[in-house]
Amino acid sequence: MSTTPRQMRLTARHVAYLQPAETVEALPPPPDGMREATLADHAATIETLFDGPDHHDETWVFAYGSLIWKPACDYVEMRTGLLHGWHRAFCLGWNTRFRGSEDNPGLMLALDRGGACKGALYRLPPDRRDECLIKLFEREMGWMPTAFPPRWVRVRAGERIVRALTFCIDRNSGRYVSGLSDDQIADVLARATGTRGSMAEYLHATVDHLEQMGIHDPHLWRLQHLVAERIEAAYEADR
Repeated sequence: MSTTPRQMRLTARHVAYLQPAETVEALPPPPDGMREATLADHAATIETLFDGPDHHDETWVFAYGSLIWKPACDYVEMRTGLLHGWHRAFCLGWNTRFRGSEDNPGLMLALDRGGACKGALYRLPPDRRDECLIKLFEREMGWMPTAFPPRWVRVRAGERIVRALTFCIDRNSGRYVSGLSDDQIADVLARATGTRGSMAEYLHATVDHLEQMGIHDPHLWRLQHLVAERIEAAYEADR
């Protein structure tokens, strides 16, 4: 028997209130204390990650946030996967450029320790591994030092255990944000907008694509409801 799909409260209508007139994909100048990453940085990261006896005939990337709905590079296979020991959280702050500003900084998703996380696994084309990884790192690690460096994790995909690269928060980076309530996080996500769009758009796209994949994240589901409430109160109260 078919079931009725869940209807998100946060919709494109809500997102439209916060969208800038135009978005800019180019990397803005780095914040104080950081620098723009170079090709040499990314090449060194690849060398470090693939230094060892495991030749990595297959290279998988585990996506838990925007990489689900906007992959940074080509891939030849996609699966859903379950990662134990880490959970997705709005713990990467404070974003004052991409999806936030100095007045209303944003909070981005990263993997934090504890719990579990369902997401997407992408297998990179083996003959273009380094090219794809550089595109991925340019997207996720445009500035150095990074607050969520890539690391190897083991992800269950059906009957298989897949070794995959993903991005986990460095709690000592100075950009780690914890201890916020759902209401406090929703306050941030309902206001922040930057050069690449709004946090409301980021949340909407992530929840929508997870649901399409058959993945229900109760925490993000509650957040999308709270963010929609706040946007309605701010933009539709007099209607």
